[in-house]
Formats: sequence, structure tokens, C-alpha cells
Amino acid sequence: MRFDHFIKRFNEPLLALSNAPHRGGLTKANGFFFMMVSKNYAGNYRKDCADFEREHGLKNFVGFMTAAEVGKVLSVAMSGSVTAYVTAGITNPAVAGDVPPPWTPGTINIALVIGDGLTVGAMANAIMTATEAKTYTLLRLGYNATGTTSDGIGVFAPEGGVEWAGTATELGVSIGKAIRKALEESIEKWEMTRSVK
Repeated sequence: MRFDHFIKRFNEPLLALSNAPHRGGLTKANGFFFMMVSKNYAGNYRKDCADFEREHGLKNFVGFMTAAEVGKVLSVAMSGSVTAYVTAGITNPAVAGDVPPPWTPGTINIALVIGDGLTVGAMANAIMTATEAKTYTLLRLGYNATGTTSDGIGVFAPEGGVEWAGTATELGVSIGKAIRKALEESIEKWEMTRSVK
């Protein structure tokens, strides 16, 4: 499978909470995209993401960027009401709180689409749980890192009354399972792309 981007369209607008470079923060979204950029990318990300959205006929999408080959590393996993979409590139692993090593391109992008109606607080809780699952997966696979220096994450869900998404909840368990499976698969794919070069 070879393509340089991935676009996910929703059946209806969802509440979105993310640190994405395009329409990050708290917003309503019709979908999201993972956009591939060059390994030496130093462009105007605001303009480039807006151009990508326009060129693909999209409107009100949340956009993530990565230098990883999207078509080769994208992994999707489901658990309960949660679907995790992950692209992994780990050329710049880092530990939160440590001075990062010299910067090189590499990003773990995580998009969680949740069927349950969540409060904004639960969406923040979901990001916390997803980050814990990401870090556990990296450590278990032998990476001495809590993430990379440029990770992206987004949670997409209907607005609703579910207030909690931590590790003690059924939703949190589903988030953890989906993230761990998708991230492990994506890292394995990424490692394979490096071994054949």
C-alpha cells in the first residue's frame, strides 16, 4: 500500500480536542487527515495544511503532519467503542523532562475516534490514558522513551455525558487496548521500512 496521506471522514461532525497543527485545540470536525511531509520539512505548516484541505475538497478537518510514510506505517485498531488510527516514526525518541537529543524528524500521531458521547473533561482524560498506553508500548518494545519530540494526538467523539475515560473505566481500558495494538503494529511497520533501505 502506497499513499502519502490518509483522510478519515466522519458521518457527522464530532467534537475534537487535539494538539494538531491544523485546527488544533477544541473544535468541531468533519474528519481528520494525516499528511506526509519531507524529512527535511521546514515549510509554513499553517499554509500547507490549509492548502491540503482545500485541494482535497475538505472543510473543517483536523490535520496532522508526519515525515513517516503514511501508507506503510498507518495502523488501525478497535476496542469497544474506540478506534485508534496511528502513524509512528521514532527517529527522535525523547523522555519527558530530559533535555531532548539533537532534533531529527519523527512523529507518533494518534487519532482516537470514540463512539460514546463525551464531556470535554472526558476527552482530556482520554488523552491522558492514550499517552500512558503510548509510553507503556514504547518501553515494552525496548525504546527508552516516553514519546518523540513532536507527537500529535486527537480525540474525536460526539458531545455527551460520559465524564471519565481513565484507566479504571471501561472506556479507558478500550482506549489502552486500541492504542497499544495500533502503535505496536505501526512501529513494527516503521522498523521494517528502515530495515529495507
